[in-house]
Amino acid sequence: MTNVYLDNSATTKLDPRVLEKMKPYFDSKYGNASSIHAMGQENHIVLTKCKEEIAKLINGNPESIIFTGSATEANNMIIKGVAEKNKESYSAKATETPGKHILISTIEHPSVKKSAEYLKSQGFDIELIPVNSDGLVELDQVKKMIKPETILISVMTINNEIGTIQPIKQIAEFAKKNNILFHTDAVQAVPYVDLDVKGWGVDFLSLSAHKFNGPLGVGIAYLADRRSVTPLIHGGGQEYGVRGGTYNIPGIVGMTEALKLAYAEKDEYINQVSDLTQYLWKRIQEEIDDVSLNGSTEHRTPNNLNILFKRIEGEAILMDLSVKGINVSTGSACSAENLRPSSVLSKIGLEDNDLNSNIRFTLGKFNTKEEIDYTVDSLVETVRRLRSFTPIK
Repeated sequence: MTNVYLDNSATTKLDPRVLEKMKPYFDSKYGNASSIHAMGQENHIVLTKCKEEIAKLINGNPESIIFTGSATEANNMIIKGVAEKNKESYSAKATETPGKHILISTIEHPSVKKSAEYLKSQGFDIELIPVNSDGLVELDQVKKMIKPETILISVMTINNEIGTIQPIKQIAEFAKKNNILFHTDAVQAVPYVDLDVKGWGVDFLSLSAHKFNGPLGVGIAYLADRRSVTPLIHGGGQEYGVRGGTYNIPGIVGMTEALKLAYAEKDEYINQVSDLTQYLWKRIQEEIDDVSLNGSTEHRTPNNLNILFKRIEGEAILMDLSVKGINVSTGSACSAENLRPSSVLSKIGLEDNDLNSNIRFTLGKFNTKEEIDYTVDSLVETVRRLRSFTPIK
C-alpha cells in the first residue's frame, strides 16, 4: 500500500543516522549517568558533551539546558515554575517585578494554554495577546497589554498549525527593557530559523526532538537563570535539582545528533522542502477550485500549507486520503481527539462556516516529488467526490 507522510509538524521520521548513534546506549553503554561507577561516569561525560554541543547550536549556556521528556513538560515547567517562583517572591517582596500578570499569545500550543488556564484557577491574571489576520503577534499590541505586575510573556517562535514565524527578538527585547521574563516555544523552529537564545534575549526556550527527525520522548527546557523557576518534578537531584528523574541517555544522544544534522544540512533541506511545497500548492491551485491558504504568505515556514477547501469537512478529506495511504492533519496533533474547530484559525478571522474545512500539509526531509504527485491526484478525486455530496454551493 502507498504510504505518504505529510504530517511532519506532528512528528517526524527518525533519521537512520540518529538511530545508529542511539543504539549503543540501549545495549552496551546503558549505565545510569548519575551513578559513580565507571559506566555511569562515562555516560555523565556523554551527557555533559551533549549539553555543550546543543549550547553551541542555539548560542546558549550548557548549564542552562535542562533535559525533559517532551516540550509539553518543558512548557509546563517554565510557565508554572515561573509563576510559582514569583508567587513566593511576591509574598516576600524579593524581586524587582512582583506580580501575577502573565501574557501568552492567543495561538499558543495547548501545553502553554492549559498551563496558563491552570494558573488562572490559582489566582493568576492571564491575558491572551491577539494576532492579526496573518497569525502574527504585533509588538504594539504587546506594549498596550503589559502592566506593572506582568511577570512573563510567552509567544511561540513558529505556530504549529499555520507555520507563521513570530518576531521573537523584537518582543524579547521589549520584555527585557521592561524587566519582564520572556519564553518562546521553539518546537517548530528547527531548522527554519537559527536559534539564538543570547542574541534574541529570551529567558526560556522549549524544544522537542521528534519535531526534527530525532526520537520521541525527549525535549529541552532552556532556563537562562535556573533560579527563576520553581521545580515541578522532585527527585534524586538530577539537572541541578530543577528536574528529577533518571537521564534518558539514548534519547539525549539522539536529540543532539538530530539537532546537529538539522543545522548542518539546513540549506539543502530548506531548498528541497521549499520546492516540493511550492509545487504542491501550485498544483492544488491549478486543479482544485475554491481553495485558499491560511496564515501569512511572507512570514511562514517553507514546509507548511494550511489550506481551506470550501464546502467540505476537513475530517472527511483527511479520512478519504488516509484510506489512500496519505497522512495529513486538520490541525494540531495534540488536539486530534478534540474535534472542535481550530482556535488558531478562528483567531485569524476565518468565518464559522469555514473553520472545519481545512487541511494541514507539512512536508519533511523524506518526501519526494512522486509522493506529491500521488497526493494531488488523489486529492483532486477526493474533493470532487465529497463536493458532489454537499448541498452548499
